[in-house]
Amino acid sequence: MDSIPKVFISYSWSNSEHEQWVVNFADELGDSGVHVLLDKFDLREGQDSIAFMERMVNDPDVKKVLLICDKVYADKTNNRTGGVGTEAQIISPKIYAETDQNKFVAVVKERDDQGNAYLPTYYSSRIYLDLSSQENYATEFEKIVRWINNKPIHQRKPIGKRPAYLDENPDVSLGTTPFFRRAVDSIKGGKPFASAALVEYFTTITSNFERLRIIRSTEMIWDEQFIENLHSTIPLRNELTQVFETIAIYDIKGDFGSKIHRFFESLIPYFDRPANVTSWNGLDFDNFKFLGYEFFLLAMTIFISHERFDLCGNLLNDGYYYEGNQDSDKEKIVDFSLFNGHIQTLDIRNDRMETRYLSPIGMLMKERLTGTGITEVKLAQAEFVVYLRSEILSVAKESWHSSWWPNMFIFAKSSNGAFEIFARAQSRAYFDRIKGMLGVKQLIDFDPVLEAHKSTQRTPRFGYKMMNISQLIGLEKLATRD
Repeated sequence: MDSIPKVFISYSWSNSEHEQWVVNFADELGDSGVHVLLDKFDLREGQDSIAFMERMVNDPDVKKVLLICDKVYADKTNNRTGGVGTEAQIISPKIYAETDQNKFVAVVKERDDQGNAYLPTYYSSRIYLDLSSQENYATEFEKIVRWINNKPIHQRKPIGKRPAYLDENPDVSLGTTPFFRRAVDSIKGGKPFASAALVEYFTTITSNFERLRIIRSTEMIWDEQFIENLHSTIPLRNELTQVFETIAIYDIKGDFGSKIHRFFESLIPYFDRPANVTSWNGLDFDNFKFLGYEFFLLAMTIFISHERFDLCGNLLNDGYYYEGNQDSDKEKIVDFSLFNGHIQTLDIRNDRMETRYLSPIGMLMKERLTGTGITEVKLAQAEFVVYLRSEILSVAKESWHSSWWPNMFIFAKSSNGAFEIFARAQSRAYFDRIKGMLGVKQLIDFDPVLEAHKSTQRTPRFGYKMMNISQLIGLEKLATRD
């Protein structure tokens, strides 16, 4: 078993926001199995900061050093001022020494107005890692973790032997990587073939999704197989996250909304037994259900974060065509609630491991967020939007319960305060922007849902935490300001 790698982080105290970013970054590395050495964690009042820095850089047990580079860090390093300048005097000769070149790497946090990375002069000719862009955060974070563990994505392999990444994740490769890169690059570049490239990428995922089907093993507990299978999908999940980010930023005209909708529509058949299968277990499709739920909620979260409410509306208001596998000639148009199917495997795992999670799905979603730059609070907000839209539809159909269960609600900051999107919607103009995705035209359209929730039997509850829709949308102040 590999030992836990130790990493020292060198950075500047540029401002409180930057310092908190560094702490959050260190926490994410810790969640990824890295022992981070940081002054905020390891240096106490009265201790010698210079001695601490020198010890961290020279300690043979500290295998890697990350240099978090923003403008202040680069300036202080080049001018040899402050603690960062002192660290530079210690680090620079180490970097120039051939034996230590693989111990240090710059992580760019900030760029200048021309898009050039802020780097110390002594590092300017060397390869760096880049966390200056949120849309590439997940991919670059993975590179950092791989660098720390000496597990690069690309390794020279003997001809004819199986690549190491296939052995590490035998079910992960859906053959999407070249199509992913082509789609992202063409969307960013505004290429005329961008739409076709995106469809090609989505089609490759759907066509090869079958490779993720779990073949039951007598040598492994089912829920362990389930978790192992999902673990192998992290690279795919990271690809999709970046694709959604890229579309949210660069697809100004909203040309790709229908393509995203069709992609999700193409996943629905995997949530049930294949038409040619006559013997099955209801748990067999739980990994596909979870991935559909995760992909859908991440898309909603990213689009809401970028205020792409038009793309959210595509996912929430357009029906999904699904024939089903039953002996029926009727075509079906279903709503988005199919992406919120019950995942019994996680209930079984929760019981078997006696974890007593109030939301087993929510906990797994949170655990898988490491490296994405997305928080569970943002996911909770996005899912509340989805839940509210579901309730509006369900109440209109006089259904006695909602068709969407808000698994992430346990991570809402408060069950009483309004989510950010609704706090901003105190502005009438902002409310006008979000009302379309919610399927309402005016405030009174919420009344049937609020009336239905006067009965607490309908209201979601996690332990003592109960949802209060009127407070979560900030009803009293909603659309009250110009």
